Amino acid sequence: MNLIKQLIAVATVATMGFTMTAQAAEAPDALVKRISEDVINTAKADKDIQSGNQQKIMALVENKILPYVDSNRMTALAAGRFWRQASPEQQKALSEQFRTLLVYTYSGALSQIKNETITFKPLRADAADTDVEVRSQVNMTRGDPVLLNYRVAKAGDSWKIYDINVMGAWLVETYKGTFTSEINKGGIDGLIKTLSDKNKSLASKPLKANPATPAK
Repeated sequence: MNLIKQLIAVATVATMGFTMTAQAAEAPDALVKRISEDVINTAKADKDIQSGNQQKIMALVENKILPYVDSNRMTALAAGRFWRQASPEQQKALSEQFRTLLVYTYSGALSQIKNETITFKPLRADAADTDVEVRSQVNMTRGDPVLLNYRVAKAGDSWKIYDINVMGAWLVETYKGTFTSEINKGGIDGLIKTLSDKNKSLASKPLKANPATPAK
């Protein structure tokens, strides 16, 4: 994917670092806006991140982004019917490899952030809803704004992102096609190996806006 599509990571930063009290008190879109702006501004102001410090960028992702992304649900949705056929051990391994891929994907996107901003649209949801779609757009320094929507689910007092739509394409659906292809060729274990190989390859290279797929 190109840099524009890698800005799916910007949506993910929207769920960082909030307390349970804040979660209960704020609407999902208000909370997303407050946190995402804070994190994006931090990334822009951090010279290490701007210079591509891999360790610092990945630490930011690990500590402040992925804890608030429902990667297990994303993995299960992407695997579809094959998820139910997988053993608990295979599910665990698949989730771990997929989560690691997300770390590299989001880290690559964060390393590209320069002067982008996000504008949020009015939330179309009732106060009692526990699964909502937050709509926004990424304002590019060059070119037209990029439409960006994401699904956020509430469990207890916490909100977590489990799917993102960039320019009309849902992330989980994109992964689903790739996962199905890999599973048809080599089963669940084959998909796990493909993800593992991809992650090893990414670990040996400098951060960049990497494709968010287990491509070869």
